[in-house]
Amino acid sequence: MKDREELVLVVKGETELLKYLVDSVPAKRRNTIKAVLRDRQVSVDGKVVTQFDHPLHPGQQIRVRWEKIPFNRLYHGIRIVFEDRDLIVIDKPAALLTVATETEKRRTAYSILSDYVKERDPAAKIFIVHRIDRETSGLLLFAKNEGIRDRIQETWMSTITERTYVAVVEGQVEPAAGTVTSWLTESAAFKVYSSRKPDQGKRAVTHYRTIKGNRDYSLLSLSLETGRKHQIRVHLQDIGHPVVGDKKYGAISNPIKRLALHAQVLAFIHPVDNVPCRFESAVPPSFLRLFAVK
Repeated sequence: MKDREELVLVVKGETELLKYLVDSVPAKRRNTIKAVLRDRQVSVDGKVVTQFDHPLHPGQQIRVRWEKIPFNRLYHGIRIVFEDRDLIVIDKPAALLTVATETEKRRTAYSILSDYVKERDPAAKIFIVHRIDRETSGLLLFAKNEGIRDRIQETWMSTITERTYVAVVEGQVEPAAGTVTSWLTESAAFKVYSSRKPDQGKRAVTHYRTIKGNRDYSLLSLSLETGRKHQIRVHLQDIGHPVVGDKKYGAISNPIKRLALHAQVLAFIHPVDNVPCRFESAVPPSFLRLFAVK
């Protein structure tokens, strides 16, 4: 077995992860298998697992990537969350564009990942599946071929099973949970406006709930039924609680010197293997510091 190969296994009975891999791959030393677990190179049903005694159940799919991801080749703070032959999921830092604009063509998530895949195969390409705002951090999905990208985009509503964001907003949100529905349009100046009239734009639905709060700020979890441009930012302005640092949509404070919006959870059905994949990124520490007891 070449070290560059990816191994895919289907569990037949109840067992634990390390034991299963040791029994299934006798050509690999136990310490080698421990190392790939430690280095986040093993996934169970699309979710990276590092725990040796993680319980396995019949029908689960195990992927082992023998080649360690060369993190030192990834710059500008990008972290690879998941990679297989079809997809790459990254954790994008704030202030990094997803794709090039007229004024910024090289320092983008797309260009960095393109360089990354070409270092291993000069003919390799990546394709943008969706975008998040430059000022927003968090999870972002790319495809490794055009067909996979098209398949996901064409079946977006059924393929993407969960998209959750966290945001710090100004003030104490009341009620603590709710749904915002409006119709969004974009002006010539690239600002998005919200209307309650169905004939004035594209329908957008955002669900929110309060995780924690204090006198000045609230930390919200937000899930999307639709994925319109600037949807969360506009909807939080609509309810009178703009995202911290979002001057464009009404914020008056910027205590952490960035937009306090983070794409925390991304879940989807794998377009080839048809297995559920779910990835979660930690809430940025700068968000949580706003709620530290002084």
